[in-house]
Amino acid sequence: MTIPHDNAELSTKMRDAVRQHWKAFLFEGILLVIFGLAAMIVPPAASLAVTILLGWLFLISGIAGLALTFWARQMPGFWWSLISAALAVLAGLILLARPAQGTLTLTIVVGAYFLAEGVATIMYALEHRRELSGRWSWLLVAGLMDLLIAIIIITGLPGSALWAIGLLVGVNLLFGGAALIGVALAARNA
Repeated sequence: MTIPHDNAELSTKMRDAVRQHWKAFLFEGILLVIFGLAAMIVPPAASLAVTILLGWLFLISGIAGLALTFWARQMPGFWWSLISAALAVLAGLILLARPAQGTLTLTIVVGAYFLAEGVATIMYALEHRRELSGRWSWLLVAGLMDLLIAIIIITGLPGSALWAIGLLVGVNLLFGGAALIGVALAARNA
């Protein structure tokens, strides 16, 4: 396989690949929309599923990290690597042993993220209102929406832990699936 040397050639190869596999994009998009709708209809189950998945990911990555740390124990930073891997194993075990409490913790983290992201986006919008002229208001609205989501999640705790993660994952899957469907249909007609 040759590597494209310019953007036009790369763009053509990408377009051809998408056109050739548009059915795969369509299938994946439909699956994502279905999973997204399911997560939005039953957000507590989706929240729990995300927590359990994260628990397994932490556990597996922690075990792999422990194995690699002992394999390369002569490398600098052995103890820090060992601590990091052990913490991943511990986090995984805790999430798997108590997924409901893990969901609450993840919801708190997500609420804090939306709060920080909202403040940062608002400050960015205000800082760039001269350079972005009429477009800075879109950033301001996005930041305000992040703050609104954060307030809803944080003030709704612990009850919001039942729906927040699942609903947000569902919305993400729904929009990601819709985008893939759009790409697939455009590629088919191209």
